[in-house]
Amino acid sequence: MIQSARRWGPPLLLVAPSLILVGVFVYGLIGINFATSTTDMHKAAQSTGQAPVTRVGLQNYLDLLASPEFQHSLMNLLIYTVVFLVGTMVVGFVWAWLLDKPIKGEGFFRAVYLFPMAVSFVASGVVWRWLLNSNQDEKASGLNRLFQMIGLDALQNNWWNNVTFGIAAIAIPAIWQLSGYVMALFLAGFRGIPEELREAARIDGANEWKLYRYVLFPQLTPIALSALIIVGHMSLKAFDLIMSISKPSNYQTKVPAVDMYVFKSSFDYANAAAVGAILLVIVAFVIVPYLISLNRKEKIR
Repeated sequence: MIQSARRWGPPLLLVAPSLILVGVFVYGLIGINFATSTTDMHKAAQSTGQAPVTRVGLQNYLDLLASPEFQHSLMNLLIYTVVFLVGTMVVGFVWAWLLDKPIKGEGFFRAVYLFPMAVSFVASGVVWRWLLNSNQDEKASGLNRLFQMIGLDALQNNWWNNVTFGIAAIAIPAIWQLSGYVMALFLAGFRGIPEELREAARIDGANEWKLYRYVLFPQLTPIALSALIIVGHMSLKAFDLIMSISKPSNYQTKVPAVDMYVFKSSFDYANAAAVGAILLVIVAFVIVPYLISLNRKEKIR
């Protein structure tokens, strides 16, 4: 017992502050959030202790999931995530594939592609709010004005005010901002493949398509999965970019994070906490299987 304490005592003392901080400010606050989501704290008076708080169990969750407005927010989140994922993965991979070729000025193009990632979502949202404004014809500005100048008037539309694909339009600036990050991941994957492997495939008679299809793409599978998980969980928590471009009251661009903000602003703490818990569960469904798979691969190694 004494030997075990001497062995594990110093490491535990070293990480104890971090464990305490994480336990209190992460898992402790998550527990408080779940507890709040099971109460009837829907009014400001209840939040100040002027009215009794009672437990309602999962009723807030059932009411939210049965609400057409919240179902619309979940559908918007799904559309945004799909467009965001597909766009960043395709654009990021194409950029990485082009930079993997021996081209002049690679460092310049790499910096240009990565620069949007250094800009905050709020700052880029302000710019893209003007670029994606809905003014058309003689009042056109932003992208609509560009389409008008090059004779593509048919491409002018209401963008994020569009009833059909308003939320998909907001995914455009998100793709612009995160594609460079995905490009960096794929480029690192390309550069990590030994040149001898490529040469061996070419000697065996593989053309460029077969080289990528049977040699390079399988090597990039872990990179692609990591990029999907990272970008996917970022899209599920989208808030600042949407708020910078649109308005909380805009029905076309509502997502659960915006609903949580609206509930909190109206002192509806119970529903705000319930929305936060639902988002946490959705993100967990995406990340936990990936972490389990990663842990199993590490044990095999």
